[in-house]
Amino acid sequence: MATDRPYNDYYHYLKNRFGAVTYKVSVDGGFTCPNIDGTIARGGCTYCNNRSFVPKYLNRKDSIHSQIEQGVGSQRLRYGAERFLAYFQAYTNTHDTVERLEERYREALDHPNIDGLVIGTRADCLPEPVISLLESLARECYVAVEIGIESVYDETLMQINRGHDFSAVEEAFERLTGRGIHIGAHLILGFPGEQRRQWLDSAEVVSGLPIEYLKVHHLQVVKGTVMARQYYDNPFPVFTFEEWVELMSDFIERLRPDIAIARMSGSAPPDMLVVPQWGRKKHPEVKQRVKEILETRGTFQGAVFTTYY
Repeated sequence: MATDRPYNDYYHYLKNRFGAVTYKVSVDGGFTCPNIDGTIARGGCTYCNNRSFVPKYLNRKDSIHSQIEQGVGSQRLRYGAERFLAYFQAYTNTHDTVERLEERYREALDHPNIDGLVIGTRADCLPEPVISLLESLARECYVAVEIGIESVYDETLMQINRGHDFSAVEEAFERLTGRGIHIGAHLILGFPGEQRRQWLDSAEVVSGLPIEYLKVHHLQVVKGTVMARQYYDNPFPVFTFEEWVELMSDFIERLRPDIAIARMSGSAPPDMLVVPQWGRKKHPEVKQRVKEILETRGTFQGAVFTTYY
């Protein structure tokens, strides 16, 4: 854990691993999603609009090399980044043939500035041949798989049309473990019908999974989604800024201490965001407020963590 922060920060996790300031560069590999193309369902998850969370510079018509060039330049200028990971972010990046997946991954690795891969995907899109490919690549470079858990509750997963239950998540993590692949996860708190006790219990559940890092987002309602229509028809509660930073502080106290926290909030383009409007605030503002709360309490990540789930 970084000595100047009461939580384990992903920035330092990467810097310690690569020996320099390291950032992810988003890539659109041209894949789709099984919850959109009919493999599992159509219409996608009720909350999801890919355009709301991928950088505007991404265009799947551009080559991966070109996308990386733009991303590297941006991250160098904005953050002083020195080393880079190709982050296959848009849609489901293990949802294709093994041959095409390898072709796209290797195209990214062929870029001289790329030191490894981070691959965003779903728990139900990791068949054994794909995991074997990732295991093989992991012998050559850093490979992380970032799984969208979203909720640990089956009722919520059904409600948001996720297309699988939580047991699929547990099975995916089990099959990834011991293969030389680094594992991250993504969680959304605030889905309608869930309660504060459930959000805090989620920290214990994910702490029992073999993850190295975690992204936690507050629920954002964005245009072009089923959830936006649901919200317009029957508005449901969303977090205020202060409610969120208090919840995140409580959540972090319950989270396994060695898990690096990659995000504490989501962000969506202003022209796409319905609610909450404070979601336009930059991620560093949330992190700073959580840091202040934990320091005022005299507490830290894992302060009340006791055991694995």
